This record gives sequence, structure tokens and C-alpha cells, in this order.
Amino acid sequence: MTRKTRAEGVLLALTLIWGSTFVVGKLVLVSITPLQMIAARFTLATVFLLAFFSRRIFPLTRRQLLRGGVLGVFLFLGFVAQTVGLTMTTASKSAFITGMMVVFVPLLQVVIERRSPRIGNLAGVAVVTGGLWLLTSPAGAAFGTGDMLTLVCAVLFAVYIVYIDVVAHEMSALQLTFIQMASNAIFSLAGSAAFDTLPARVPGGAVVAILYLTIFATVLTTFMQTRYQKETSPTRAAVIFTIEPVFAAVSAALVLGEQIGVGGAAGGGLIIGGVLLSELSDGIPLLNRSFGPAE
Repeated sequence: MTRKTRAEGVLLALTLIWGSTFVVGKLVLVSITPLQMIAARFTLATVFLLAFFSRRIFPLTRRQLLRGGVLGVFLFLGFVAQTVGLTMTTASKSAFITGMMVVFVPLLQVVIERRSPRIGNLAGVAVVTGGLWLLTSPAGAAFGTGDMLTLVCAVLFAVYIVYIDVVAHEMSALQLTFIQMASNAIFSLAGSAAFDTLPARVPGGAVVAILYLTIFATVLTTFMQTRYQKETSPTRAAVIFTIEPVFAAVSAALVLGEQIGVGGAAGGGLIIGGVLLSELSDGIPLLNRSFGPAE
């Protein structure tokens, strides 16, 4: 197994965890506000990293703090848009629209990194986009404010995916993970202090859910993405991440009783097909060529 194959396998595993967060988040948001959930999630993550890995994190240079902080801003704004949007739309639809980031990554990669995507990657993106269209446009479903906020989240996460490819080589994965966690904790705590009031009580189930979101869906996934995404391209990573809505839809159907219908099932099939097309394109000379000037 090559390093690239192993890295992409890890990224695929992360989508399973991310897919579950839409359902878990939907349940938690019954008890607390979006900013409170983000604050709890990232503050606990920051404390966890400081408690167990401080010697491997510090010292940090000013440049590392700045570059990692910029990445943290994109992550924070994306989470805010997604979490607020989740209060106004279904878990399944939120996951599907978030997956639209795959449409924006190749364009942003050209702008930010001046790197041309492969033809096979773009073909995979085209197929995945068709699948996402079926998933996000079921008959009779209105595109509301929550959906619009989630679409903004998709754009921000696309910028995040591309920019992480730029900065991940400048520091260790643990250092970059910590800077992202700490910056998100600071931003969300400040926002929550300004706009929220403390809840009267937080149910035990919500506490357990927040711990899951913190340890598995925040610390573990951010570290593993930071560690392994740099061993593949942003476009290929984004296509892999589009399997996340499929996992989310299954979780939402089992836990919340949400249904996606025949169109949703067809869209899920197209997403998997697009991922396979992108993943297998390296072995096909025509699809392995760059779309644009030589790199």
C-alpha cells in the first residue's frame, strides 16, 4: 500500500465520523445554541491537547500562529454557518449541501495554488455534482435560509481544504491542529459571551454527545486530516469527502427517521461512482493528464 493510498483510506474513514456529526449535532442543538455547542466542542478539544501534548506543540513561532490562525478562521466561520443552518434544515440535507464543497475546490485550487486539476478528478467532480444535485433537490423541498447558510459553509470548507494544503507543510500536524482548536475556542467563546445566555441545564445525553463531538469528531479528525491530506491532492480529498452525506443520510434515517427517497438513493450511487472514477483515474493515461498548463 502506497502512502497516498493509505492517506486516502484514512480520509475515507474520517467521513464516517463526520457523517454521524449531523445527527449528533441536531440532537445537541435542542438543548444549547450553535455558538455554545461550537465553544464547548473546541474549548474541550484545546484543553485535551494542552493536557496531553503540550510538549509536542510548543514552542510556536509567530508565522505558525498567523498561518494556522487564518486556517482556524475559515474553519470557525464554516462551522458557524453549518451549525446555525442545521437548526433550520434537516440533518440529511445539511450534509448533502455541505458536500457541495467538492464543486468549489478545483476552482479555488487553481486560484490559490496555481495548480491544474487532473482530468479524472474533474470528471469525478462532474459525476459527484450530479449526485449532489439529486440529493439536494428532492421534489417539493424548498431551498430555505438554513440551506443557504449551509451552502456558504460549503464554500468556506472548500477554501479550508485548499489552504490546509498550503500550510500543512510548515509545522507538525499536532501544532496545526492545536492552533485551529484554540482559535476556534477563542472565537466561539467570545461570540457566545456576546450573544447567548447560559442554559438552565444541559441534559446528560447532550454532555455525552458533546464529548463525542470533541474527542472523535474534532481532535481526532482534525489531526488526521492535517496529517494525511497533504499526501494527496485537495481535489481528490474533496471528492472522497463527498461520501459523507451518504453516511449522514443513513444515520439520519436510523436515528431521526429522515427519508431521502428514490432520488436521494440515486444521488448517493452517483457520488460513489464519482469517487471511484476519481480514485481510479491515475491508472488511465487520458484521465491522468492535467487540465490546463503543465504543473
